[in-house]
Amino acid sequence: MSASLETFDAVVVGGGPAGLSAALALGRARRRVLLTSCGPTRNAAASSAHNIFTRDGTPPADLVAIGREQLRNYDVTVRDECATDVRTAEGDYVLSLASGDVRTRGLVLATGVRDVLPDIPGFAELWGKSVLHCPYCHGWEVASRPLAIYGRGEDALHLSKLIRGWTNDLILFTDGDPQLPASDVQRIRSHGIEVREEAVQRLAGSRELEAVVLESGETIPRAALFTRPKQELRSDLAHKLGCALTAQGRVEADALGRTSVPRVYVAGDMAPGHQSVPSAAATGAMAGAGLNLELLTEDF
Repeated sequence: MSASLETFDAVVVGGGPAGLSAALALGRARRRVLLTSCGPTRNAAASSAHNIFTRDGTPPADLVAIGREQLRNYDVTVRDECATDVRTAEGDYVLSLASGDVRTRGLVLATGVRDVLPDIPGFAELWGKSVLHCPYCHGWEVASRPLAIYGRGEDALHLSKLIRGWTNDLILFTDGDPQLPASDVQRIRSHGIEVREEAVQRLAGSRELEAVVLESGETIPRAALFTRPKQELRSDLAHKLGCALTAQGRVEADALGRTSVPRVYVAGDMAPGHQSVPSAAATGAMAGAGLNLELLTEDF
């Protein structure tokens, strides 16, 4: 390997709450760290992030700015570049960036997931505004209003149990077969939740959801809609490294974020577990600490 490659103790790929938290933990452990980030955070469409201790209601971009500013005290370099490739070399990892390759002993992957929304007009346009995935993040702002759920199967059942805690006016739109036993459909209805199986044509509203429009033309006023969209990893680095994946397509990892690949850790939404800003930050801190401990243990 060329000796001219810029070398770091750790590279953190992804600049959202998970990546920033991992970089902070590593920086405070006196590591030479590179944080590389490109593209918006998953919650960029939301006007504010909630359920965050001491930062409730902070705009997502402001959270990132605060996190970056706090890294200035440590040996952490931040670059707004995509990491496009990774390979192993002499026991280390070489990461490809637009500005050139860098070498590192360890990696924290925190590139997150991409939400794959239904191909229905209005979903993408209202995503993060009044088409939502997390009631703990956004439920208070729409509580006690007419709400909707979009989903089928176990996702529909889960959201029916959950969202009724924020409103008594709730409709489940399954957009076809509910893919649930009749007993579960009846259980949902027994809690005052209307179940509509008709095809959904579009969501009406410009800045906020106004109504769910069915193929029949029926327009049903709703103030917000909750759904659990399918997800895919935003980066293929985990695949290239050979990291084991869960049945849900996330990167398999232990409580510290340790993957099946030596000195490769994962944090945030691409890791197993709950998805939220505080959860992402927590897994980032654990991954940073875990990687630092692994490096120390190897050297001891």
